[in-house]
Amino acid sequence: MSKIPRNFKLLEELEKGEKGLGAESISYGLASQDDITMTYWNGTILGPPHSCHENRIYSLHIVCDESYPDKPPKVKFVSKINLPCVDSNGNVIPGEFDTLKNWRRAYTMETVLLELRKSMASPSNKKLQQPPEGSTY
Repeated sequence: MSKIPRNFKLLEELEKGEKGLGAESISYGLASQDDITMTYWNGTILGPPHSCHENRIYSLHIVCDESYPDKPPKVKFVSKINLPCVDSNGNVIPGEFDTLKNWRRAYTMETVLLELRKSMASPSNKKLQQPPEGSTY
């Protein structure tokens, strides 16, 4: 089976993200339309209902460097959040977040954002005390 080149995969993700064809609870797109290498992305996660994240919108930066999709993207929350897989600077710690730790080439930025949202809603995380809404790293 042949490997889809990085740019084709990212173009596919860009199209899906821009057209809103994925899940309604997340969104993602290029940070700058001038980024011809498609390296820097912005993501958004709507806080899951029935959790301390309900009615909150979380912003993230995603970096898909030249090793993507063979290696996972670097993911960083802009909005402050208290989650076990996020360090004190907002970085999602690959070793603490299964989707990044067990990365597969078939995964996408949508996969990462949806799994982060699922983590927010998990029984062990959904009641964690959170920083004031609107605070950033």
